[in-house]
Amino acid sequence: MREAIKKGLEEALDTDPNVLIMGEDIGEYGGAYAVTDGFLSKFGPERIKDTPISEATFIGTGIGAAAAGLRPVIELMSISFSLVGFDQIVNMAANIRYMSGGQIDVPMVIRAPTGAGVQLAATHSQSFETWLAEVPGIFCVCPSNPKDALGLLRSSIKNNNPVIFAEPALLYGLKGDVPDEYYEIPLGSASISQEGNDISLVSYGAGMKILHETSEILAKENISCEIIDLRSLSPIDYDTIGESVKKTNRLVAVDTARKNGGIMAEVVANVQESFNDWLDGPIVRIGADDVPWPYNKNLEAEAYPSSEKISEKILKTLI
Repeated sequence: MREAIKKGLEEALDTDPNVLIMGEDIGEYGGAYAVTDGFLSKFGPERIKDTPISEATFIGTGIGAAAAGLRPVIELMSISFSLVGFDQIVNMAANIRYMSGGQIDVPMVIRAPTGAGVQLAATHSQSFETWLAEVPGIFCVCPSNPKDALGLLRSSIKNNNPVIFAEPALLYGLKGDVPDEYYEIPLGSASISQEGNDISLVSYGAGMKILHETSEILAKENISCEIIDLRSLSPIDYDTIGESVKKTNRLVAVDTARKNGGIMAEVVANVQESFNDWLDGPIVRIGADDVPWPYNKNLEAEAYPSSEKISEKILKTLI
């Protein structure tokens, strides 16, 4: 997945002279997760800009550059650090196009590792894509595999609005096939990761691996699972979710972020409003425990949702 993201960035830098990248240690060091390794020597310091440790400053700089006609890609070392730049992201980037009556676009992408599961402790394991997805004027996506990461990144860089591109830190080493032919994945489109008939499972990002493991456990009970990958958290593709619910009549929604305030709260509420007549049982919602993320590996795993916890709850609640 790391290489897929790198391919998308390199491709954009090669083909569009307005694209530049800014962030901490993205140049000589090659990025905290090695995504921009080699970019400085290839593209030079005018387009690969190492910044001071001041997210508010370089996010604000990116907004100004975007409003002036460039297409900056901002890399944060962690989505946890977006807090320092929330005023720039939420008040400025998201609202400039609206407040200018469509006269000023802000075509920028903010890339950031997100999520727990890699022992980075409480202040580096947050999943603030769940907060940022609530902000009108911003697109928010989170890929779960290399193919989607490349397709979504291509669309994000070409979009004339700010895009939060949340990259699950747990998945940088995930391997998967990526087509040689050029393709893009539209923002706001979910995908059916696996066809099934008995129950619909929905998540995004790092949650997808857990859902496929859950499906294998339930298959032993002769339960056929359909798996939905949201991919886009704002906007959410309720058409795809709704069609799946009409097919299976049951829904399980899983957040790898904390359950309280997670994306799945919104999914569950909207499905309940729009597709309630198709449901044959209560919606099951599962998320991480509402605690600060522990550094200790065993404690972190205990707070994190697992296929065992999910399948156990499904069997108790729905079957």
